[in-house]
Amino acid sequence: MAVQGVQMGERSDTSVEAPRARRPLHGLVVVAASLSVWWPAFTLGAWGVLFFDQNLMVWVASTAAFVVVAFQPRPFRHRIRRLVALSIPSLWLLLSFIPDAGDDVVMGFVDLLALLVALTGIPFTLWVLAAIFWPDLGKGLSRGAVAVGIGAIAGIAVLSYVLGVNQALFLTCEDFALSGNSNPPGCVHETPATPSR
Repeated sequence: MAVQGVQMGERSDTSVEAPRARRPLHGLVVVAASLSVWWPAFTLGAWGVLFFDQNLMVWVASTAAFVVVAFQPRPFRHRIRRLVALSIPSLWLLLSFIPDAGDDVVMGFVDLLALLVALTGIPFTLWVLAAIFWPDLGKGLSRGAVAVGIGAIAGIAVLSYVLGVNQALFLTCEDFALSGNSNPPGCVHETPATPSR
């Protein structure tokens, strides 16, 4: 019995199996986002605050990405949604100019927005920039693959925060001083080695 001009059991030399397109979990984006989110999460755990330079770094990157997305010449999916998301760090910066009038609700909102900007703005900005430079970046990714990538980034952030909270267990005040950082609350000083007799 012939199947599309080939006898059963025979292999056609003209038929070439198309290779399955493998769509890996775009590890570069996951690694870059994880590298950029660990330090803000660690500082939040160790010092209890986010440093101003971390929030301003997110603002600079998201503003540059905003300009790129806004003036992208080719059609760009979800342009308006991405522009709104990329403008959130600028909103945080504008709100930080509000003088502290003693209103804890307003200042609490600004602090919460700063936290969200630092921890979610970094990976999101990287994802948008990667999608601009590699337009087919997300094509072919299953929801599971995307979930694994987001889970990896979130897991790194949570673990970095936990490491920051528990920094006294594996770092010393001298480690922080040597790296050019101030001592976080609760850091322990290195114990001098006792001379042997």
